Amino acid sequence: MDPNNRGPEEYGHDGDGTAPRQRPPRDPLTPDFGQHSSALARTVQLVTGDYLLTVNPVDGSEIEACPPGERPGRPEKLTAAERAETDRAAKPPVPPGQARPSLPLLERQDERERLVRLLARGRSVRLTGPAGSGRTALLDLVAEDCSDLAPDGVVRLSGFHRTTDDLLHDLFYAVYNAPLHRPERDELLQYVRDIGAVVVLDDIEFGGAGLDELLDATPECAFVIGATPDVHAPSADSAIEEVFLGGLDRAGGVDLIERVVGRLLTEEEANWAGDLWFESEGLPLRFVQAGALLLQRDRQRAGTDAVDEFGVFQDALPVDAPFDASSVAGDGDDVPLPSLGEAAAPAPLLASRLSASARATLRFAVALGGEVPHQAHLPALVGDTHADAALGELAACGLVSPVGSRYRLAAGVLTQLEAAGYGDDIDARALTAAQHYAWWAGHPSVTPERVCAEADALLAALGLLVPGTTAPAEGEESVTVQLARTAAPAFAAGLHWSAWERALRSGSEAARLAGEVSEQAYFHHELGILALCGGQFDRARTELETSVGLRGATADKRGGVAGRRALALLADRTGTTPRLGSTAGEEVPDARYEESQSPPGGVPAAFPPLQPSSGDTAATIVVNRAPSGPPPKAHRAGIRGLARRNLVAAGAGALLVAVLGTVVTLGATSNNDANNPSDKVGVNPSASQGADDGSLGADKPKSDNGDTGTATSRPTDPGPDGTYGTSDDPTPPSSSGTSEPSDDPSGTKGTGGGSTSSPTKSPTTKPPSTSPTTKPPTTPPTSSSPTPTPTPTETTPTNPPSTTPSTSDSASAPITSSAPVTSAPAETSSSASTTQSSSSAGTVM
Repeated sequence: MDPNNRGPEEYGHDGDGTAPRQRPPRDPLTPDFGQHSSALARTVQLVTGDYLLTVNPVDGSEIEACPPGERPGRPEKLTAAERAETDRAAKPPVPPGQARPSLPLLERQDERERLVRLLARGRSVRLTGPAGSGRTALLDLVAEDCSDLAPDGVVRLSGFHRTTDDLLHDLFYAVYNAPLHRPERDELLQYVRDIGAVVVLDDIEFGGAGLDELLDATPECAFVIGATPDVHAPSADSAIEEVFLGGLDRAGGVDLIERVVGRLLTEEEANWAGDLWFESEGLPLRFVQAGALLLQRDRQRAGTDAVDEFGVFQDALPVDAPFDASSVAGDGDDVPLPSLGEAAAPAPLLASRLSASARATLRFAVALGGEVPHQAHLPALVGDTHADAALGELAACGLVSPVGSRYRLAAGVLTQLEAAGYGDDIDARALTAAQHYAWWAGHPSVTPERVCAEADALLAALGLLVPGTTAPAEGEESVTVQLARTAAPAFAAGLHWSAWERALRSGSEAARLAGEVSEQAYFHHELGILALCGGQFDRARTELETSVGLRGATADKRGGVAGRRALALLADRTGTTPRLGSTAGEEVPDARYEESQSPPGGVPAAFPPLQPSSGDTAATIVVNRAPSGPPPKAHRAGIRGLARRNLVAAGAGALLVAVLGTVVTLGATSNNDANNPSDKVGVNPSASQGADDGSLGADKPKSDNGDTGTATSRPTDPGPDGTYGTSDDPTPPSSSGTSEPSDDPSGTKGTGGGSTSSPTKSPTTKPPSTSPTTKPPTTPPTSSSPTPTPTPTETTPTNPPSTTPSTSDSASAPITSSAPVTSAPAETSSSASTTQSSSSAGTVM
């Protein structure tokens, strides 16, 4: 087999007839970096609430009730060393390249001390400042000052694109060691209530009731919250202190520029910085960018003499060396100062003086809505092996700022770059990023946690590409659908469920636009699983039923099984009956229904026409007349459920015929006494679902004295002559007429005393059949015993007899009717015949 063209069996699923994905040829010069063999799809099993969730990226996640042995115990809190590692991971990575001097926090000492004092008292405080005011840098210093105030230390959280529920889960994972465990709402609130920490929450996007809910759920935590002025303020009842952060004064702005440039400013540059202070309202970010403009101007004035042979990122002069105008090559007036407009919106000018890799990185950031890809992805995206150093250039110029554990374009930079034309090829850049992330997220070496760290960039690419999704060419896959298909399981396994939901909704819309029904069914199934985990049962039912229907259309058996299992669990939780649909080529599980169903062919009619086929032998036939209208629709439960209900209905019809025949026979043979048995026969027998008991589903009567074959008090199957015997012997009793009248409640008396019985009352209950029934004969019998009739030998329907039965055979004459009857006569055993011969002649069998 070709190692570069693997078969589908190596991926854990059957062949679907599509060509496998071509893999790049292996480089013989670098065998150690060759392509590895394909691994099976990664499945992750985690516990969420009362459920055991198995994230299956192939057929769809499977959910079941968590067994007792799989339930995790109460999680333990992280140790001090583990908290330090978690805190380090919450910070953005240090940009590669030359180390930049750290800038001090100017004119923020008063705010810093006030925040620490409030947090030491256990008070929560909200730090409000515009974007670029140095809010994040101040919060970092406050976190260092409060490291030993709370028993659970300091917890750093990012509120960017996060809800209250997301922040509660983030706080839980930052304090507790609970891998692959996502507690439900009540359990989560119980855990976070025991957390005592200083929570540094930056870039929050909500206030009011949402913020009150967050604070009420964590009474032992002290929050310091960073927000912009456009975020909703806390409610009036919340005990949150407000601290406002303004801009720097003019002297502070000039000082900050000098620290960035690394030298003292000339008089011209100082005046230029003063004009910038009026324009920028003293925001520190503007002074950092202005210092980067001056630093680039110095390098331009220095020329190539200031750059050594190792590259453009290492200066020949020390950073702290004093500025000497005489050492600058050329005239200082050759490179003028940037204009005030350029200094107020410096992003295009700064970007024009950066390397090609840095400019390409900015284009990707603009395409992703301001999200800067991680430095590890830049070489693959840009196409330069040293492109990871571009992040250091951007950070030194103040074009990017940290947000949580990653970087975004700084405030105002996105708008400035779009105006400069960096968003002209936004679609092509987003498509390139989507292709790269789709490959990367599905790679076996990439953990779900790493995918979750890049969630914002992946979701930004999805949000941009979904509206323009079209049907791919034959043999190709939609990049948007593929990205959502690979990222969604990773988000679920990494417990980033808000990103999981966004990826599923984007993928569902993209699959619909691309016409990929199987992928659309997968996304609906996952949305149903997510809703089921969140307790949204109605929404879960809608999504799962949609998925099962789509998978039935594509004959996806394994996916349909996963969907029906989830529906069964949902029905068990809600106490409802699952509405299951059958798909082509698969078995449907049995479904129980309490209400009775009529068979497709209708209920068998009573009183069939009987005629002796040879001699005096009568044949009993079974007729099932179908209605003349269109054929009935098959039940949803499939062939199994239909056959079972047909058996039940047929058995009920057979028993109904037997009861009606008993009524007529008893009325014809009973005495005119007060205990007329025809008034005591019920017409509502029970029926079981037995299919192999020879009675077409009717319940078998039990004899009064065991299985000896004696007379019973309940009627059984009719004989060929319309009379009823025991359940073991359908033949009539013997002709011995010497016994006394029986006390059997069947209602007939023997002929031992020479008395004959005549009917005095016709049956009051009519059969449900529309065909009129023949009245019983009114001529009383003249013989002392009925004439036995032989066992029927054939089931061919015959015409009714044309002659009137004689008076001697009136008690055993067949009852004629135009409707069929259901009967299954059995052969007469020798023991049953002997018992009947010794029984009373007046006992109705």
